[in-house]
Amino acid sequence: MFDEFVDFVRDTYKTDGFIPLHEPRFVGNEKKYINECIDSTYVSSIGDYVNKFEKKVAEYTGIKYAISTINGTAALHMSLLLSGVKPDTEVITQSLTFVATCNAISYCGAIPVFIDVDLNTLGLSPECLESFLNEHAELRDDGLCWNKTSNRLLAACLPMHTFGFPAQLDEIKHLCDCYNIPLVEDAAESIGSLYKGNHTGCIGKVSALSFNGNKVITTGGGGMIMTNDEDLAIRAKHLTTTAKVKQPWFFEHDEIGYNYRLPNLNASIGLAQLEVLPNNLQNKRSLAIRYQQWGSENGLNFVHEPVNTKSNYWLNTVITENKEQRDLMLKITNNNKVMTRPAWMPMHQLKMNCNFYKDQMVNTNWLYERLVNVPSSPL
Repeated sequence: MFDEFVDFVRDTYKTDGFIPLHEPRFVGNEKKYINECIDSTYVSSIGDYVNKFEKKVAEYTGIKYAISTINGTAALHMSLLLSGVKPDTEVITQSLTFVATCNAISYCGAIPVFIDVDLNTLGLSPECLESFLNEHAELRDDGLCWNKTSNRLLAACLPMHTFGFPAQLDEIKHLCDCYNIPLVEDAAESIGSLYKGNHTGCIGKVSALSFNGNKVITTGGGGMIMTNDEDLAIRAKHLTTTAKVKQPWFFEHDEIGYNYRLPNLNASIGLAQLEVLPNNLQNKRSLAIRYQQWGSENGLNFVHEPVNTKSNYWLNTVITENKEQRDLMLKITNNNKVMTRPAWMPMHQLKMNCNFYKDQMVNTNWLYERLVNVPSSPL
């Protein structure tokens, strides 16, 4: 079956050469805007393209404020800080995620709490979250939610929209609201994904997008903080600009800040990419349908977008029958220069995280042994 799958992918992409997992497409105004940016001499963190890119991302997603950053991890780090995550607090998250999610928690000096995921969304499970909160969480006189087992503040809940498939945001947000836990969305992989008609990243208090080179659209490297809170947006821009106080010519900084702003040069690429995003999404949806049809005819199970959502299908995903079949698929496809990859090793299995709290991880471990991502570049 996997030899036939290799032939199908080659026929889909019309090539006998190497087929990457996801590569960018530059088919719009990228070169034009880059040249204009270079001609302006504003190629660093100040320039018209930064402002235009932020405005257009806000308009596209429906968020009020968008603040660009040098990469998605920086956006996520800042989103957690803005939400009140501090050293020795805890952040509830999922183990089935890219390591940047946990790295951002660690940058804050906080501690991850690993909760299992849903099989149908691949994102944080509301049922497992509720079970954890019922057993370990309590609202105290300060109005905040504490882990009564560890006696640490539960400072945030951080679900991730895995491979562009939206998590169950309504259920997760309801639980967070009941326990007064800020919801922060790791929307790094989900530009263009919708949950009940709303763009991912617009439900939480703060959220983070990524525009890495392997995403649906790219700025080469880049990210975006998104929020509907004006005060948080102002603070985000201040902190990501090294906390520099506005002065006509003096240099003054009023707290420890971060050199996280996106360069104008990168923003010029992002603006051009954003212009072709609708076409990219339509193209990727057609590819996903093609994969799903082939899979149904050949006994290969592809992940479908969850009910009440619209996925960007960033990475099309196969669920094999078992670990042995997963490894066989990886071997045959990669040996034939069709790039496929397993899911990331679950965060709770990494040596720097192995001593942190984790629930039973039944779904996470099951998925890790079976998931395979297949070539998903726009055709």
